[in-house]
Amino acid sequence: MIVRILIADDDPLIRDVLRDVLDDEPDLEVVAVATDAQEAVDLAERHAPTVVLLDVRMPRGGGPYAASEILHRAPGTRILAFSAYTDVGAVEEMRRAGVTEYLAKGVRNTELVAAVRRMGLQ
Repeated sequence: MIVRILIADDDPLIRDVLRDVLDDEPDLEVVAVATDAQEAVDLAERHAPTVVLLDVRMPRGGGPYAASEILHRAPGTRILAFSAYTDVGAVEEMRRAGVTEYLAKGVRNTELVAAVRRMGLQ
């Protein structure tokens, strides 16, 4: 089974690195890349990814808006928050929006890949 992934992050370097890391795995496929929250919502609705790797702080709505809209428009999608912000407030805000996993930027690539796979199997 191939896990289809949407990457949503406003940092071009992060987007490129995530795409390279995830596309290197034979069972993972990046199907779309968004630069802001609204684009993430639109692309999730269009591509129905298995997992969305979603930054918390992004232009045009932010991660909490994107998470709740994606879950509303593509209910089978699972969302993995991926952020430099690890304060309790940011984590709780994303959880209230429906995010089940939250990873801090800077984790090892193996941890990121494992989390995406785990979410893809849920």
